[in-house]
Amino acid sequence: MGRFAARHPIWSAIIVLAAAVLIWAIFAPWPEALEDAIGRKKIFLNALFNGITLGALYFLVASGFTLIFGLMKNVNLAHGSLYMLGGYLGYETAAATGWWLLSFVVAFVVVGLIGVLLQVLVFRRMEGEDLKQTLVTIGISIVIADLMMWIWGGDFYQILTPAWLSGPIDLPLITGVSRRTGEYIYLTYPVVRLVILLAAIAIGVGMWLALNRTRIGMLVRAGVDDRDMLSATGVRIQRVFVLVFAFGAGLAGIAGVIGGTFQSVAPGEDTRFLLASLVVVIVGGMGSIPGAALGALLIGLAEQFGSVYAPTYAVVLTFLIMVLVLAFRPQGLVAVRR
Repeated sequence: MGRFAARHPIWSAIIVLAAAVLIWAIFAPWPEALEDAIGRKKIFLNALFNGITLGALYFLVASGFTLIFGLMKNVNLAHGSLYMLGGYLGYETAAATGWWLLSFVVAFVVVGLIGVLLQVLVFRRMEGEDLKQTLVTIGISIVIADLMMWIWGGDFYQILTPAWLSGPIDLPLITGVSRRTGEYIYLTYPVVRLVILLAAIAIGVGMWLALNRTRIGMLVRAGVDDRDMLSATGVRIQRVFVLVFAFGAGLAGIAGVIGGTFQSVAPGEDTRFLLASLVVVIVGGMGSIPGAALGALLIGLAEQFGSVYAPTYAVVLTFLIMVLVLAFRPQGLVAVRR
């Protein structure tokens, strides 16, 4: 941070000023008489937290995608269908057993096994052939989407939140002062979204540590750089790649359960989250877990603030971020160093 401030003093000052204004806008006790201002503050805070939690969902989808596409160089355009399949499986599991947590296990295992089949039957036979991988996975995505339409129809499904996560909680963010009692009015926010945010942070930190501080992470990165040399040392790199692919697909299944919990699962969600994953990976940087987190946060905030303050241009704002990144930093905001 010190080096950045020394090299870019103007940008450092702008960032500090923006952070100070944001902190003041959130924590300052606004007088009750300013009802319009209080309403604007509540809208702003809700959009902020909705953008952060939506970014957490995008990160869970895109982190699996960045492992498969950005790190292993496998063009898996069926990733969005894996997300939606995980959502449907989570809905059926939760509805049949009443165990919300069990739906994560089922979605991760089943979708992870499908990822193993994709790696063994498709990508292993088409290594380095990006065009073939693209066309084949588009076809697989269409087939999976049609099968899900045949089984579950075109209805919207939502996974019920468990009782211990239902309801709102007061956050230590002041939105106003009560005229009667003089007490501060705090922002209320759904507990389940906060728990999902914490889970996404924990998964992201665990993935970064696994890739950068463990032997299997070293093997994955070495196998991507020089597969033949690593195989010559006796490492069965194909097994490592199968496990990584299965884990990335399983993360898409977990994200489907999360998306079905605080949004819904319906036809068309596969395309939406595939495009979101592509944008997140491009913005953050291919193969970078911190980059996926940063890109997901930016896209989530852009979508939510755009839908609140400029609903007509919300989608344009998302792709504008991608265009700017491609124009000025095509390797992504957090480039992976080889």
